[in-house]
Formats: sequence, structure tokens, C-alpha cells
Amino acid sequence: MTDHLRLRVRHVTTYDYDAPVPWGLQQVRLRPCSHRWQRVLSWSLTVEGGRREAAFEDQHRNAVDLVSLDPGTTRLAIAVEGEVEVADTAGIVGPQSGFGPLWLFQRPTPRTTAGPACARLVESIAREPSPLHRLHDLSAAISDAVRYETGVTHVGWTAEDAVAAGHGVCQDQAHAFIACARAMGIPARYVSGYLLMEQEAQDAAHAWAEAWVPDLGWVGFDAANRISPDHRYVRVATGLDYGEAAPVSGARTGTGAERLTVAVEVRAQ
Repeated sequence: MTDHLRLRVRHVTTYDYDAPVPWGLQQVRLRPCSHRWQRVLSWSLTVEGGRREAAFEDQHRNAVDLVSLDPGTTRLAIAVEGEVEVADTAGIVGPQSGFGPLWLFQRPTPRTTAGPACARLVESIAREPSPLHRLHDLSAAISDAVRYETGVTHVGWTAEDAVAAGHGVCQDQAHAFIACARAMGIPARYVSGYLLMEQEAQDAAHAWAEAWVPDLGWVGFDAANRISPDHRYVRVATGLDYGEAAPVSGARTGTGAERLTVAVEVRAQ
């Protein structure tokens, strides 16, 4: 297998509203950045039912677009599409490049606070002398303890919820890894992005975690697939948890219900 892949990504997020929306603003983290191991060849963002108001770089060096809703719209569709060339670095991302110090990534958040269930999981990990080996053992333990299952969780679940329940999706597994790694005294963060799978069409973006390893820097761990990210992964945004790396998040006025539809396609060029 080659150590580079050129991936084509298309991601459409659609909100359908039961009633016209007077006002709304969304933060969109759907633009990957180029690094020494990831090169963005082309990327576009289009909006239906709103417009792009501004763009900036957040505290984690994520590219963020602010999208406002057209007053009275009943549908907002945000589409991104582009090509990215990715190298296989065995999950090694390297030095910290954001604005935050490493100790910030040891701070628990409401989604990544380790409770009794996470503590028991940490205790079950062998006391390997190598931090890298301990983290690989942790990723495998989370894969076993939090069985991948869709439709049984919601976006508000915490790491403790997922470990106690014994099931969840990639977001829950990433939060569990982060909570346990921080409980072990290791800085860790959440990553959102894309993964090339056997099926091109997917119903969500992907999520995994990164932890800080001495002499290596940030290293990725995908408990959902029991591997470290390789050249099939497009890295888009990072944060202390999902809330800081969510593809789309925001607020609106109005009392009508909304329906969210997500369609993702990832294929090798």
C-alpha cells in the first residue's frame, strides 16, 4: 500500500425548519489545513439559505467560518468539497502548534470528566513503562469497553455515560479515551475529520483522539477502528472535546422544530 493517498471529500449538512427562522448564526469547522503530512489541494464551501459572514482561526488553529441564516429561511444547507493528499505517519502529528499550553489538555471538561467507570478502566490498563504502549492499550480497552453502536446515544453523552453504558459511537469512544488519558496524567484532545472506508457514502464525519507522547508529540488513536490514523484520515479540527471541534454548531431564534441531515462521501482519487 502506498504511503500517500489523495482523497476526495464531499460533506453536506442540511437543517430543515418547521417554521421560518428570524435569525441564526453557525460556527462551521469544515476546512482542513495543510501540514507537513496533509496537503489541501482544493477546498470549497457553499451555503444555501444563508451566507458566510467571516472567517478566522480559533485557539486551536482550526479554520472557522461564521455563517448567518437568511431571515425567514426554512432550510440551511452547508456543503464542502475538496481534495486532500495525506501521508501515513503512523498517527504521529508532532509538536504542539496551537496557542494553548500542554497543561490545558489535561483539564477535564464536562464531557471528559473521569468518574468511577473511567477510573476502573484506567486501573485495568497494564503499567507499561512506555507511555506510547499504555496509550495503545488504553485505546484497545476502550474499543472493548465501549462497543460501537449507532442510535443509542446522543450528542450530550459524556465519557462516563459511554463507559458505564458499554456502547456508543466514535465521538463517545474519543471522549472516553480523552477522559482516561487525562486521568493518567497525559494531555489529550478531540479530533474531527474524515475517514476513507469501504463504503463511500457515510452519514457523519469521523472522530478520534490524540494524546501527547514525549519525543513524538501528538499521536492519534482511533478506538473505533483499533488503529492509529494513517493516510486514509483527513484531519479537520481539534479541541478539548467535541464542543470545540464540532463540524457545525450555533444558535438560532424561533420556536419551530428542526431536522438535521448529514451526507458525507469520501473516496480515493
